[in-house]
Amino acid sequence: MRVHAQRAGALLGGLSFPALSLADWTVNMTPGVTGTSNDIFDLHMIIFWICVAIGVVVFGVMFWSIFAHRKSQGAKPANFHENTLVEVLWTLIPLVILVIMAIPATATLIDMYDTTESDIDIKVTGYQWKWQYEYINEDFGYFSNLATPAEQISNRQVKGENYLLEVDNPMVIPVGKKIRFLLTANDVIHSWWVPDFGVKKDAIPGFINEAWTRVDKPGTYRGQCTELCGRNHGFMPVVVKAVPEEEYNTWVAGQKAEAEKERELTQKDWTMEELMVRGEKAYATTCAACHQADGSGVPPAFPALKGSAIATGDIAAHIDIVVNGKSGTAMQAFGGQLNEVDLAAIITYERNAWGNKVGDMVTPKEIFDYKNAQ
Repeated sequence: MRVHAQRAGALLGGLSFPALSLADWTVNMTPGVTGTSNDIFDLHMIIFWICVAIGVVVFGVMFWSIFAHRKSQGAKPANFHENTLVEVLWTLIPLVILVIMAIPATATLIDMYDTTESDIDIKVTGYQWKWQYEYINEDFGYFSNLATPAEQISNRQVKGENYLLEVDNPMVIPVGKKIRFLLTANDVIHSWWVPDFGVKKDAIPGFINEAWTRVDKPGTYRGQCTELCGRNHGFMPVVVKAVPEEEYNTWVAGQKAEAEKERELTQKDWTMEELMVRGEKAYATTCAACHQADGSGVPPAFPALKGSAIATGDIAAHIDIVVNGKSGTAMQAFGGQLNEVDLAAIITYERNAWGNKVGDMVTPKEIFDYKNAQ
C-alpha cells in the first residue's frame, strides 16, 4: 500500500508541477568523461550543426520561393528542362558536404578502434545474466552480479538511488591509464555499454571484440547490457570504478591475496554448516535468478530444485549437471565459472535446503578431483 501511495503521489506531483518534473529532461547527448566520449560528442555536434545549416538553407529558399513567386503577385511558372548547371551543383554540393562530414568522423573512428599500447588488459565475458572480469596481466578475475535487493524489484521496498544499476563487484580501473577490453560471451550475445566512456561493444560467443578507454576523472560509472539476451536482460548492469593508481595497486594486491586464499580453501576440511552458509550466498548470486530463491524454479525452462530428483537423488549426477550443465537446456556449465569451493557449497546447499535434507555434503576436494578425472 505504501508503494502504491508513493507512486500516486509522484504522478499527482508530476501533473501539478510539470516544469519541476522535467527539470532534468534533455534530448542531447552527454560529453562523458573520456577523450573518446568527448570526441563522439564533438562529432555529434558538428554533424548536428551541419544538418541545421542545411535545413535553414533548404527551407529558407523554399519558403522564400513560395512567398516571392506566389500567384497573387502575378508570378508565372518558368519552364525549363535538363539544366546541366543545376544537376552538377546538386551533385557536387552534397558530395562536398559528405566529405567535410567524413573527415572528423574517420579520425574519431580510427581513434576508437586503436586498442594498441594498452596499459591494462581486461577480459569481459557476458553470461546469463552477469559479467565476468578477468585481469589478464594480474592472473585473477571475478563475477559482477546485480546487487539490487529482490524486495525492491518486487516493489516490497522503496527503490534505491541506483535501482538495477548496482553490483556486488564492480570493475576497478586506474585513472590515466589506457585500458583494453577483450569482450566475448559464454552463452548468447550480450553488449557491454558504459555511456560515460563512449564504449558500447557486443560480446559474442566464440569471438573476441576489442574496445578501450582512458578515464581521467575518478568516480563510479554505470551502464547496462544493451543486447536483448534473455529473461533477465534488464538485470545485468555494468559498474566501473575509476580510482587513483595507488589505490588501484592496493586493490590489485588484495585481489591477488584473496584469489590465493580461495585456492588454498580447496584443501580445507569444511563442515556442513560452513558449506551451507557459503552455499546460500553463492546460490543467491548464481542460481536464484533461474531456480528462484526458494528453489521453486520457473518450469518448464528452469525446473524446481525443491524436492527434485536432481537435488535429492544421486550425488554424482548432481555434481555432473552443475559442473557440466545439460545440453539442449538453459542449464549452463558452471565448472568454468565458479571455483571448487563455491561449486561444493552450492551443491551441498541445494541438497539440504528448502526441506530437501538429504544430509550429505560435497567437499571442494571432491569437486577438484572430479574435474581432474574428466
